Amino acid sequence: MAEKKHEDSFTVTDRRPFTSDGELRKETGGDREAPKPVASATPQAQAEKMPPPQNTSVTPLDREIPPPPTKAEQDAQAAAYRQSSKDLDSEVELSGRSAKEFEMTFERFLASLYMTAMLQLGLMREQGAQPQIDIIGARQTIDTLSLIAEKTKGNLTRAEENFLQNSLYELRMAYVEVTNALARPPQPGPATGTGGR
Repeated sequence: MAEKKHEDSFTVTDRRPFTSDGELRKETGGDREAPKPVASATPQAQAEKMPPPQNTSVTPLDREIPPPPTKAEQDAQAAAYRQSSKDLDSEVELSGRSAKEFEMTFERFLASLYMTAMLQLGLMREQGAQPQIDIIGARQTIDTLSLIAEKTKGNLTRAEENFLQNSLYELRMAYVEVTNALARPPQPGPATGTGGR
């Protein structure tokens, strides 16, 4: 009956120390004169009872991610994508080229990652551009290829497996060479040693 009397006297500020079941007030003290001290202890009581983690357990990133599309939405989008691709292929064929040249295969996917890593290591560059080294990006690309090798083990053709392993071998060797070169102190070259004193 005393509980009902307390429930009748609830206000927004009085409810803060309570859980959704109303159990916290009994644990913090049963006298009626205690709401103000309990209100000052509200953050501690809430932390001890953990109701906020239920509400805040969702990270900000999780809140930003929309729910996945329904099967009907996925099917409609896939059909629209196929139609758009068909239209593009028709345009390519009309230009005199084969649409097969642009078809994505697993080996082309691996080759694009290989080329990306070589660019990031500064071992390849666009024509007329200076090589630029992105060692962290190169490491992430090589790690991506390693992850692909691990996750596709036993599912690749012999040619795909060979291509992947050769790419990883070459990229790892290049990565070690570049990181070693970056770690070495600059060496004075013959041209710089001829300056007068």
